[in-house]
Amino acid sequence: MSLHRRKLMRLAVGIIALPAVPRIVAAQTYPARPVHLVAGFAAGGPTDVAARMIGQWLSERVGQPFLVENRPGAGGNLATESVVGAAPDGYTLLLAASANAINAAVYAKLKFNFIEDIAPVAAIMRQPFVMVTNPAVPAATVPDFIAYARSNPGKVAMASAGNGTPHHAMGELFKIMTGLTLVHVPYRGEAPALTDLLGGQVQMMFASVSGTIGYLRAGTLRGLAVTTATRAQMLPDVATVGDFVHGFDASAWLGIGAPKGTSGDIIKRLNSEINRGLAEPKIVARLSDFGGMALPGSPDEFKQLIADDTRKWAKVVSLAGIKVD
Repeated sequence: MSLHRRKLMRLAVGIIALPAVPRIVAAQTYPARPVHLVAGFAAGGPTDVAARMIGQWLSERVGQPFLVENRPGAGGNLATESVVGAAPDGYTLLLAASANAINAAVYAKLKFNFIEDIAPVAAIMRQPFVMVTNPAVPAATVPDFIAYARSNPGKVAMASAGNGTPHHAMGELFKIMTGLTLVHVPYRGEAPALTDLLGGQVQMMFASVSGTIGYLRAGTLRGLAVTTATRAQMLPDVATVGDFVHGFDASAWLGIGAPKGTSGDIIKRLNSEINRGLAEPKIVARLSDFGGMALPGSPDEFKQLIADDTRKWAKVVSLAGIKVD
C-alpha cells in the first residue's frame, strides 16, 4: 500500500470515529452543572423522600447537585411529559414509578409513549402493598374476607387512592382473580382513603406499607396479607395474598428514567452510581423504613420490569374497565 493510500485510510478512520468523540467527552465530564430529577408526586411523602435520598447520594458521588423538582398532577403524567420534552443530555431525569406502567393503559390521550420516550436508567426499589381492613370486618385472613365478601355481594366497599392508581389496580386484580363483587370508592389520595377506612365508611383497601404500618401496629387496622410473592420485611408475620390466591403478585416500584436519546455512557454512569448507593446499608435501611426493598440492576433489567408491568396492568385495566379522562 502506498504512503498516500495509507494516509487516506488513516484520515477516513479518523473521520468515522469523530462522532463518538463528543459522546465520550460528554460522559467523562458529566455532570458539569446541576441535574434536575422531576417527580410527579407532592413533596414530603415516601416517594419524595426516596427521590431526595438518591439525589443526595448522587450529588455526593459526582460533585454536582441533583435537585428534586416536584410536579404533581394527572397521576404523574405532567412530570413525565416535561421530561419527555427535555433535552436528552442527562440534566433532566424522571423519577419513574409503577404508576407510569398503569397510566399507559388508563389514560387514552397521553402525549407520549412511556416505554418508547423514556430511557430506563436504574430501578431504585420495589414496594409491597398490604391488604387492610377495618377491624369490624369479621375476617382475620384472606379466605375469611373472600367468604365474607361472597356472602355480602355488592355491600363491601373497597377504597383506593383514586381511579387508576396502584391501589385501585391491585384491588381490581384481586377482584378479577377471586371473582368478588366489591364496590370501588376512589379518594383523592391514600390518606383520606385510610381516614374513612379507620372510620368504617369503607371496609378494605390495598395500601402502602409505609402509610399503614402505624395503624397495623396500633391495631386500628387489620393487615390480612401483603401483595408481593414473598413476605415484607416490615411485616414478617403477615401472609401474602398469593398464599391464598394462586399467582397473585403485585407491587409498586420506583426508578430513574431519562429522555429518549440520552447517551448510553451517561446512562451507564448513573446506573453504576445508583447501584453503588443501593448497596449502602444506610440507604437499604432507609428504603426498608418505607416498606421498600432495594432493587439494583442494569438498565436492561429495569426496561424489562417496565415492559412486564405495562403488559400486566394493561390486561387488568381492560378487564376492569378502568378509565381516567
